[in-house]
Amino acid sequence: MQGSGTTIDQFLTWLEHEGKSSNTISTYHQELRKYEKWLQENHRELVDITHCDVQEYISFLEEKGKSPVTTDKILGVIRTFSKFLKKPDITFDIKIKQGTKKDEIESLSKEECEVLLREVRESANERNIAIVYMLLHTGIRVSELCALDIADIDLETKQVSISDTHGADRIIPLSEEVVQSLSDYMEAVQPQEALFVSKTNERLTERSVQYMLKKYHTNAQKLRHTFCQHLIDQGVSLEIVSKLAGHRDNNVTKRYAKSRVSETEFEHAIRRTFSKDC
Repeated sequence: MQGSGTTIDQFLTWLEHEGKSSNTISTYHQELRKYEKWLQENHRELVDITHCDVQEYISFLEEKGKSPVTTDKILGVIRTFSKFLKKPDITFDIKIKQGTKKDEIESLSKEECEVLLREVRESANERNIAIVYMLLHTGIRVSELCALDIADIDLETKQVSISDTHGADRIIPLSEEVVQSLSDYMEAVQPQEALFVSKTNERLTERSVQYMLKKYHTNAQKLRHTFCQHLIDQGVSLEIVSKLAGHRDNNVTKRYAKSRVSETEFEHAIRRTFSKDC
């Protein structure tokens, strides 16, 4: 039997192939090590986990005072690990205490977007302006943004090519604002290969981008949520939004539709569709 250490290393490599960012992989690693330690203290092994082991650990976390949101995220790590082990059923029907978890996705309103863009433009930093417009108007992940090369951008056709580790590459149209901000940035900085570079002409890291966004009280994930949410609000189909965002699971995209539909709207939809004559 393989040791748990070897299995975790293989799992981390698998996550890389799945296209997970370095921050996500680091988080998964930390949480899995914590789970492994708990299992060993209870004379069990990570590679042999059962449904009962998962449920007991979740209950243990709840007893320690972990919030439902945190517990759900940890369960998500174990759920992904169970898929890697080809034993997804061990995480089915795991019970988590319900708390005040917010279902609504955190995104920016149009007014908040205007404030953010105004603040970034006032900074007069062409690179940061281009980055914010790219994240907000394309919905790409920060890892994808940092991996962009100049060759991935076509300002004439107004498109950006995003490479996916699974081979499911996608092309996203660029708004006029993105094209203009990129043109201004590239003219001012003249990067050679990597699109977004530091002052020392090195490819920007995810941490550098997140640090910059933090100065404007936002983050890349919120901008990605905003991109998807605004498309859904404009009536764009879930299928199109899913493809533009590069979601591998359509259920992820459905959350944006759910977060904006009230119970009253559900009721109106039923009454409009099924009249007394039907």
